[in-house]
Amino acid sequence: MSENTIEKINDSNETLDENVDEEIRKEVKDKKNIKRNVLDVLFLVLVFGLTLYGVFRGENLNQVLEDIKQCDLYILIVPGIICVLAFIMLESVIFKYLFNTLGIKLRLTRCFLYSFVGFFFSAITPSASGGQPAQLIFMKKDKISVAHSTLVLLLVTIAYKLVLVVLGGITLIIRPKKIMAAVEGVEFWVWLGIILNVIIIAAMLILVYVPSLARSFILKCVSFLNKIRILKDKEKWVNKTEEMMEKYKAASKYLKTHKIVLFNAFLISIVQRVALFFVTVIVYWSFHLSGTSVIEILTLQCLISVGADMLPLPGGMGITERLFLEMFDEAFGMLVLPAMILSRGFSYYIQLLICAVMTVVAYLIVFKKKKRKKKE
Repeated sequence: MSENTIEKINDSNETLDENVDEEIRKEVKDKKNIKRNVLDVLFLVLVFGLTLYGVFRGENLNQVLEDIKQCDLYILIVPGIICVLAFIMLESVIFKYLFNTLGIKLRLTRCFLYSFVGFFFSAITPSASGGQPAQLIFMKKDKISVAHSTLVLLLVTIAYKLVLVVLGGITLIIRPKKIMAAVEGVEFWVWLGIILNVIIIAAMLILVYVPSLARSFILKCVSFLNKIRILKDKEKWVNKTEEMMEKYKAASKYLKTHKIVLFNAFLISIVQRVALFFVTVIVYWSFHLSGTSVIEILTLQCLISVGADMLPLPGGMGITERLFLEMFDEAFGMLVLPAMILSRGFSYYIQLLICAVMTVVAYLIVFKKKKRKKKE
């Protein structure tokens, strides 16, 4: 047998081994993902069960249902769903705006899919940790570079959290009497939420505007993962990181000279947040109550979001309900529990249902379409 033939056989065997190794790694990764998803769902079910127990313990369920029937469905249902959809879709507007500033043209309908996916996975994972990784996967499938999508997602998160910090901070500094009376028993949670959000925002701003630190941090992560044998080919991942950081640096440099971009994203995020907070206003109106202004309801709902935002619970489940019952006790009176059920029903559970359906649609459009193209 000639040397050329032997070399070809060896090359063929090496390629075959690489393919087999790749298949094995993919299978192991898929199993890990399935296991993680199962654990997330079990954790969600557990927290949901504990929340139901904590909320309804000692309550007369028949009376709660009778109280819920007092609401005006014509005022509640359609406006409530519009608020939820506005909240989701305004994030899509921010996506489109930020990608456009980086020279990436996307259809708004495509950005809608990213938002639905993000909110679905955020709602079912602790501290909303699964939303952005899922969005990154979908964006990568659409051939958007990881560097650009990472930067955009960081900016969206900064603007999203900054709204809570600014509005919540202003309220706690001004300390309006009626608001502070409602917050009195749970003010600790609001301050904790503001402090944690400030820390996260500061860290993210460093990653966005000081790319050298971002590069150093990522390379240290690669080195650590290589040491514990999660990443085998260190050189390959270092090269990938360097390539990604070149694009990241260029995008970061652009944003440094266009500070108005983050400010505009912040303004849109204010409208986005208010859209979801307005669900509670609609619930208040649906019971034909009076005595508490729209601004007061929006402010209290903002402080609830501040207090629940950073806790490691899916959708802030448990803490959100507790804060609502405490803060809105005077505004809703005897109807505070039915009001909380309706407000959370729209702002979390109906949102979760809509996003779950649209995530399936997004998967069929993005992933299945790619598979069909590969076959062709």
